Amino acid sequence: MKKLLLIFIVSVFVSNGAVAATMINDTEIENVLTELVRPLTHAADIQDSRLKINIVNSDEFNAFVSGGEEVFIYTGLLKQIKSPTALQAVIAHELGHMLGGHMVQMSQRMSAELTRTMIIQALGVGLMVAGGNPALGAGVLAGSGGIAQQSILSFSRDEERIADDLGVDLMVKAKLNPNGFIEVFKQMNEMTGAAESKINPNQINHPLTMERLNNVKEKIKKLEYKYKSNKKLEEKQSAQYALVRAKLTGYLDGYERTAELYPSSDKSDAAIYARAIASMQAGNLEAAKTGTMTLISQTPKNPYFYELLGDIEYQYGHYDDSVIAYQKSLDLLNNNAPQIQTALALVLSERKKPGDDNRAIELCKRAILIQPQPLTYWILARVYTGGKSDWAMAEYYNMVNKKSESKKYATKAQKSLPKKSPEYLKSGDLLK
Repeated sequence: MKKLLLIFIVSVFVSNGAVAATMINDTEIENVLTELVRPLTHAADIQDSRLKINIVNSDEFNAFVSGGEEVFIYTGLLKQIKSPTALQAVIAHELGHMLGGHMVQMSQRMSAELTRTMIIQALGVGLMVAGGNPALGAGVLAGSGGIAQQSILSFSRDEERIADDLGVDLMVKAKLNPNGFIEVFKQMNEMTGAAESKINPNQINHPLTMERLNNVKEKIKKLEYKYKSNKKLEEKQSAQYALVRAKLTGYLDGYERTAELYPSSDKSDAAIYARAIASMQAGNLEAAKTGTMTLISQTPKNPYFYELLGDIEYQYGHYDDSVIAYQKSLDLLNNNAPQIQTALALVLSERKKPGDDNRAIELCKRAILIQPQPLTYWILARVYTGGKSDWAMAEYYNMVNKKSESKKYATKAQKSLPKKSPEYLKSGDLLK
């Protein structure tokens, strides 16, 4: 059952050890969010090379910044925050906590726990369905257990006010619209207002939403800065963000909920996208393909529509068509998409035409250089033979936090690999 946590914006990280959480890895979502967050991280003097967007598959309305460079955004937040500007305000607030020095020790501890206990899970169906040898595939989609129990962090009124003020200042420095804060707090008040009206503010140490809304209104009112709207950019970002929200709904919420939020009368790209994905997830591949082809006909240069087509063709078992679609997606992205490279490698590893295994190996190697994923190593284990296959399985088990299995395969790999080979040395690293 889904839970709606009535928490103050991105100020509380609540986790239950009984609830498993996974990290979603998706090229489209990561790219869109990175472009939205980047102006803020630039304003906070965070280098692009240090910025990493992480998407947490959880219905919690939450986000946080860890170590000043890793941004964790929950799918529950993305599905409920309605505009790019409002999302930027949320991240600006979290960066405000960082700049205010409120989260240093807590964020370091959270980062260590998340790194240890969360497994990266691919979002696209081409990566969700492992196929092949069940013995090899077991665990590809399994989480690594619940997030370690964390204490609830309640920031004081002063800390929240400082974080909001610093967040508004960051929006200004980044030349963004600070009214995103007003939009967020109005939406939060709609969610929590009834519950908060029963709370005596003198008996809690953190501010209520209306108090924060009034504070940021006063802060923004006194600004000399006047936001200059860039309509073309705003329309582009709004369209991209709408597709992100639709994608998450289609994959995570089921067909009935998707149809409720995006009824057939809605002919927008986002609605067609959501329904196509939800149809694919429900096994209605004909409807999924029809919707996807409609999107491609309307926007033939959107690489993620071809990615979805590749997923659908893979589900059909049309490997040739899936390969063509994934390759088109990669061409439009200048081959800079590790997840889609892995998806294509998976199809090639199943199609088994002459040269497919070698091409799959090359794609996996490129993907690993940029963004290692468990499934990428799993595919390498399928297409490699002998000691290299064992090494790849050792890496896979290491990534899914099954250390004993990893060591078993690493030991087996070293028995047959040349002692100076890269795979032999990497196997040795896994045995330390």
